Amino acid sequence: MEEALNLARMGLGYTSPNPTVGCVIVKDGEIVGRGYHHQAGTPHAEVWALREAKEKAKGATVYVTLEPCAHYGKTPPCARALVKAGVAKVVCAMLDPNPLVAGKGAAILRNAGIPVIVGLMSKEAVKMNEVFIKNMIVHKPFIAVKLAQSLDGCTASRTGKSKWITNDTARQEGHYLRSLYDAILVGINTVESDNPLLTSRTTRPGHERPKQPTRIILDSTGRIDLQALLVTDKQSPTIIVTTERCPESKRQALNTAGVEVIVAAADDEGRIDLNGLMDTLYKKGICSILIEGGSTVIGSFFDENLVDKLYVFTGHIIMGGKGKSSVGGKGINELSEAPELEYESVAIRNNNIFIEAYVKDREGAYVHWNH
Repeated sequence: MEEALNLARMGLGYTSPNPTVGCVIVKDGEIVGRGYHHQAGTPHAEVWALREAKEKAKGATVYVTLEPCAHYGKTPPCARALVKAGVAKVVCAMLDPNPLVAGKGAAILRNAGIPVIVGLMSKEAVKMNEVFIKNMIVHKPFIAVKLAQSLDGCTASRTGKSKWITNDTARQEGHYLRSLYDAILVGINTVESDNPLLTSRTTRPGHERPKQPTRIILDSTGRIDLQALLVTDKQSPTIIVTTERCPESKRQALNTAGVEVIVAAADDEGRIDLNGLMDTLYKKGICSILIEGGSTVIGSFFDENLVDKLYVFTGHIIMGGKGKSSVGGKGINELSEAPELEYESVAIRNNNIFIEAYVKDREGAYVHWNH
């Protein structure tokens, strides 16, 4: 199962809106077939593994990170393919939260006389597909926040200096994270101060080039410069989210430049309604978003209780004084209002601290691993 999870990891970010799945087929103590889901619309993990195993699949044990599918989509049901191949047993880490599957794949196998064991390394499998799980349960994008800060929680000095708070290791990890998510989101202040590209430079095993996220900019009045890299660069699609306060002429100019413009509803303060925007983006097929800043944007996502996960990169410096906080927004009045975190991992790499954490009781978490 560990090998199946390693295979599944190769598809992370590429398979959206599908889950990422790995499969290993074992016969007489030897692995005879391996496979993983490469991207949406291509064969599923079980199919690749069966193709490699060929006739050796008969009487073999199949280890798969997610319950084999039971429905006809862009590909035939994998559960029936396993029955046809004559496998002896199927071990899956977790059941599929997709209502079209949800135990039906396991039922097909069991009805054919094939034992199905569920729950081996389930926690790891749930983490692997945390985006897909939330999508299936609540039909909303999975939202992760990336923070790069000093030890005292600042993203810039009092004069606005921020390069570089963290080291090369942290920046390389940041590029890897960008490749995992459908989209990366920043506010117009970040665009104006940094003129970023917001692309990934990480080429991962099994792929020839970096997987690029769609770039989303929150710009309620249409301030973005038409010569900004996010407008002129065509490595990945760019979406400008604005409101009716953005002049029609600017919207047309952005469209002409190849940028998609979404006119979102505004809240009472004239800012973009983030809850409504998340619904709009999900309907457009954006299943996961990495928020990279700045402080005001990150804070607004926390204010609206929209954050699922945090990646915190802490550098080896202290700002002090009036350094800019890594999380802005309205904040809280009482400590009881603060979102409680569950730390997943903490590591020191090249003298920087790396923290991965989840917001406790987040919406769309899947905790029923064993069935």
